[in-house]
Amino acid sequence: MDQSKIDALRSQPVQPVSHLIDGRQVAASDGAMLDVLSPIDGCVLTRIARGTAADMEAAIASARAAFEDRRWAGQPPAARKKVLTKWAELIEAHALELAVLGVRDNGTEINMALKAEPGSAAATIRYYAEALDKLYGEIAPTAGDVLGLIHKDPVGVVGAIIPWNFPLMIGAWKLGPALAMGNSVVLKPAETASLSLMRVAELALEAGLPPGVLNVITGEGAVVGETLGLSMDVDVLVFTGSGQTGRRLLDYSARSNMKRVYLELGGKSPNIVFADAPDLAEAAKVTAAGIFRNSGQVCVAGSRLLVEASIHDRFVQEVVRAAEAMQVGDPLRLETQIGAINSEAQLKQNLTFVATAQQEGGQIVTGGQRILSETGGYYMAPTIVTDVTPEATLAQQEVFGPVLAVTPFKTEDDAVRIANSTVYGLAGAVWTSGLSRAHRMVQRVRTGVMHVNTYGGADGTVPLGGVGQSGNGSDKSLHAIEKYINLKTAWIKL
Repeated sequence: MDQSKIDALRSQPVQPVSHLIDGRQVAASDGAMLDVLSPIDGCVLTRIARGTAADMEAAIASARAAFEDRRWAGQPPAARKKVLTKWAELIEAHALELAVLGVRDNGTEINMALKAEPGSAAATIRYYAEALDKLYGEIAPTAGDVLGLIHKDPVGVVGAIIPWNFPLMIGAWKLGPALAMGNSVVLKPAETASLSLMRVAELALEAGLPPGVLNVITGEGAVVGETLGLSMDVDVLVFTGSGQTGRRLLDYSARSNMKRVYLELGGKSPNIVFADAPDLAEAAKVTAAGIFRNSGQVCVAGSRLLVEASIHDRFVQEVVRAAEAMQVGDPLRLETQIGAINSEAQLKQNLTFVATAQQEGGQIVTGGQRILSETGGYYMAPTIVTDVTPEATLAQQEVFGPVLAVTPFKTEDDAVRIANSTVYGLAGAVWTSGLSRAHRMVQRVRTGVMHVNTYGGADGTVPLGGVGQSGNGSDKSLHAIEKYINLKTAWIKL
């Protein structure tokens, strides 16, 4: 990667962003706009349309019309595959532009952003493009005088609400399978991370996606998100974000057409280190990266470190050294390893969690404060808190910031009990040289993803889904397609 190219892109002004409805750029119906503050320096980067209920209703109507006239759903799989493949190629061709734009908007360090955002999005779109013409219906094992056929039909209109931490990656997890199966989509990005998703939607049109099949409405969740959730014309709602919003979306479904709702609601993931870990130094380094990359703003972040008591002090010091060696700063500099917090509100929330942890007996062994405030941006030192009891706020509630809670354990049963002591169940990890222990921990810790002797890195071939209050349904892999189809039986008397 070339720093001079990054610097050239960051110097370019960002034009105000309008909605995308029926293939056209459309201003908010009342002309209102929202300022976009860059977390890099706290300055206004650009403005986005502040959507109204009428704007969202127009987008939903456009998606419904596109689905009903079958301009996309009626195309043969090979034709849809061609468009999605071209879209993936365009995302790759514009990868650096997209990554820099996204970093200016949400603060992720550029080294991570390039791979995790356009790189991941292109790979995801291509994956579902390749899969869509390889999915067969079924013939049921009926009596000889009956033919039972099982069709996989698109559900119709999908509403997708995307968070701010990895908008392209998570957006593609929704868009890829939904569009591959012939659905129309209305996309609502986060207010603090709309820019790269809007640009990717424009590239979809350039690739040949028919107008109206993908519509994007920017603005506040309390207005346009609520309208999307309450719509009688949306068939499936998919969301990644907070549990509070997830509950609200379930309520919207019950109050409207009982649309299917799939939620990925984050977690409080346990990273469990036994004394027999194969390489404690490597485990410490990966542990630090597993919580502090992207300033801890990762759904599957290993935010709880559970350490066998016999190695607790030594291992914590290893993690402290790894954390303090990570460079925090301007996310558009190649040497930066930890970028900015997404917003000032999020930064304040992180610091409140740290203060609460201290009040409840936690000991800060590194970090705990805002840094680089002279830049005007939102930066926080990697923070490690020890003496965190399993019942403490820091062990129970998701921070979504660079804050690691450390809790010792004595036995395997003790580790399992502590790991399963929260309402969440998204991800986790175990570090051990024992093959039997590794398998036991995979079976006993209640998570959607369990890593062994690593943290993170699972690709698109495997599902990501949660248990408990981490949500339902899966993103990634062929299993994600199940959210975007209806099974239809044809019962034919011969």
